[in-house]
Amino acid sequence: MPLDYQKPEGKQAELALLRVPARGKDPIGSLVLNPGGPGCPGTDHAALTAAWARSPITERFDLVGFDPRGVGASKPALDCHTDAARDRDAKLTTIPAGLDVWTEQQTHRLVKQCAKRSGGKQVLAHVGTRDVARDMDVLRQALGDDKLSYAVSSYGTRLGAVYAEMFPKKVRALVLDAAVDNLNGTRKRRLQQAAGMQAAFERLAAACATEQKQDCPLGTDPERATQELQKLLRPLIDKPARTSDGRELTFRQAVDGVDTALYSKASRPTAIAGIAELKAGKGDTLLKLRDSSHGRTADGAYSAASEATMAINCLDEERSTPEQETALAREWHKAAPYSDPIREVRDGCEQWPVKPTLGHPYATGIKGLPDTLTVSVTGDAITPHQGGINLAKTLNGSLLTVEGEQHGAILPGNACINKAVAAYLIDLKSPADGARCKL
Repeated sequence: MPLDYQKPEGKQAELALLRVPARGKDPIGSLVLNPGGPGCPGTDHAALTAAWARSPITERFDLVGFDPRGVGASKPALDCHTDAARDRDAKLTTIPAGLDVWTEQQTHRLVKQCAKRSGGKQVLAHVGTRDVARDMDVLRQALGDDKLSYAVSSYGTRLGAVYAEMFPKKVRALVLDAAVDNLNGTRKRRLQQAAGMQAAFERLAAACATEQKQDCPLGTDPERATQELQKLLRPLIDKPARTSDGRELTFRQAVDGVDTALYSKASRPTAIAGIAELKAGKGDTLLKLRDSSHGRTADGAYSAASEATMAINCLDEERSTPEQETALAREWHKAAPYSDPIREVRDGCEQWPVKPTLGHPYATGIKGLPDTLTVSVTGDAITPHQGGINLAKTLNGSLLTVEGEQHGAILPGNACINKAVAAYLIDLKSPADGARCKL
């Protein structure tokens, strides 16, 4: 499909697809999947989601995962840093972080590197969500579906909402799990996320104090857990911890490791073990958590998902001046003090070759859209519950509230969630108002 839809005869993009055929003899059509990110490949996700194995969903739908433009096996693919640079904490985040200090020269260099390694500045200008939503409509037609059925998590909900805004009459069913808030702009949404992550860290600390008591590396008083964590982490700024394979755990990597554990209640024991290791000067477990979130393999190769996340966000998120970004970083740290100390920061996207293309708010005032199903977890630290409430209300759709502490609910699932999602996707039967499940 065209890299630039305004120039359909120009440079083309290729999307990688993986289809898991429906098990039954009477398929409804395709169910398109997206795992989020932005920047995460959907082809692997389709295979993993087939773990719904004996679900009525896999009986009635072909599961279709696609790698969005710039992502995974699609071409051109976004890539900004070498693996060695990634090991050295190459700057990637578009979320304010006090130690990820950008200079104007570095933001220039970032665009130059990304363009060189990704196929040119034209690529960097056309990997935003609105371009991908157009791709999805081409994909829908190529699959032979009159209307789109779509089940997604996290960033995928932004993509689904934008598709609904652009092609409302081509929607059959949208399951939007762990919703990105479509009403609030970048600053407010990031601060909501910061508060959610701090709350998740405090739940981790409380569980540690209750279950491990005197052996808890964060102490027995959960109210002091943030200070206890920083006592262990801040020495890493000047002296990283060693690991058994000869690598080092830096402060930024240690925070990334803790962040990774906040996505799921199930990851708490691993994070607590990693924090305990720091008392002995060892960084293996937290570095493994960090590596898993960055897609680093045992041989030192990195997935480009984090680079794709940054590049896509540069087109989706609102830009900040250095003064605004520094103020936001301070607000972030105030809301999530377990994370970084604050220095002067700036927007890593400030030299991007085009202005943001998404616009905030988005997906509002849509006419002709059928009922949608938003699934939202009450204790989701990454996409807080209020975002799900906002998206469901804006789309005038149904909301399934899930009580739990988890980023997203439809993949871990349970009988209650699976039943509601299957009834909606197969029979277009929405859950009753006020419907709730528990993880």
